[in-house]
Amino acid sequence: MKRIYVVGTADTKGEELAFLADAVTAAGGAVVRVDIGTRGATVPVDIPASEVATHHARGADAVLGIDDRGAAVAGMSTAFANFIQSRNDVAGVIGIGGGGGTSIVTAGMRALPLGLPKLMVSTLASGDTAPYVDVSDIIMMPSVTDMAGLNRLSRVVLHNAAQAIAGMAAKPAPAAAGKPALGLTMFGVTTPCVTAIVEQLRAGYDCMVFHATGTGGRLMEKLADSGLLAGVLDITTTEVCDLLFGGVLPATEDRFGAIARTKLPYVGSVGALDMVNFWAPATIPERYRGRLFYEHNPNVTLMRTTTDECRKIGEWIGGRLARCDGPVRFLIPEKGVSALDIEGGAFFDPDADAALFDAIERTIQPTRRRTVTRLPLHINDPAFAKAAAEAFLDIAKK
Repeated sequence: MKRIYVVGTADTKGEELAFLADAVTAAGGAVVRVDIGTRGATVPVDIPASEVATHHARGADAVLGIDDRGAAVAGMSTAFANFIQSRNDVAGVIGIGGGGGTSIVTAGMRALPLGLPKLMVSTLASGDTAPYVDVSDIIMMPSVTDMAGLNRLSRVVLHNAAQAIAGMAAKPAPAAAGKPALGLTMFGVTTPCVTAIVEQLRAGYDCMVFHATGTGGRLMEKLADSGLLAGVLDITTTEVCDLLFGGVLPATEDRFGAIARTKLPYVGSVGALDMVNFWAPATIPERYRGRLFYEHNPNVTLMRTTTDECRKIGEWIGGRLARCDGPVRFLIPEKGVSALDIEGGAFFDPDADAALFDAIERTIQPTRRRTVTRLPLHINDPAFAKAAAEAFLDIAKK
């Protein structure tokens, strides 16, 4: 039987945790009460903190009995994430917390598949929630008052939260029917290419396009890890530039990790690897003064990558893709990688592009299943989009 996990620090938020669990039960949900506190629980729970803590790689001693509160919270965050992923009966998760509790619970929620109900009642929900939500589908609900004992307002908030999680768990979304889903990456400077690919594949696939802004790439790969994609056309890998050279829209070190883990059919390219993104000109680091820039709009400034930087980018991408054992087709458009990198364009630099292409070919370690193909085309040439779509259909059939 699937159950709703009600999670909080039973040492400091015991009264609220008990009230919330009872409210979920009254709404028809089967409940598991989980303590993530680092001191003794003040109310009965089903899963004590000591059991959660054993899921830390270094054992419970890495979590409990630590005087450093920051270290204890970090340890419990890791332990809870491992714990919740180990359960096979989760219908949904609802958590309560202030700063520490929110950090712990959402660490576990982020590790769960997209689509599984996740609701966090938090004192931090009305501020910047990006560190807690990241690229997950966590619902952040403001607690309004602090969690320092129940009051007439907190009872209403917790009651509403209980109704919400019970309703989501009781009526989960039906399994997606119809066409399998694909993930594609796009930037404004690669829009013609990706749009043309979508047009060629949409008859057989549900095409989901992700803006390559750092979070877009991470979200696409989370969908891949969650088993929600049938393949990836990663045309716009520009987030790697920002990761390596301090731009504002970076990937993480795990970029391409989901492709290696899932072995999904993958078609990649070098879209927008000619640029690093910064905000308005005044925000550009001093070390880059004097470089070639292009004002995309008043708030976004693009910096052309140099020959040496392109070589490093190519080596980084090739090295990551060399770890992928699934079907990989990497296509190189020899006449330019973005709308700006075209003959007569602001970022046209054949030498930098050549260094990029050579580095990818040298490091990707081609095999029968992992190939690199050069095409005498610009990335936004319709013929390039056609080649990318055909490459995907070829490996999707195998």
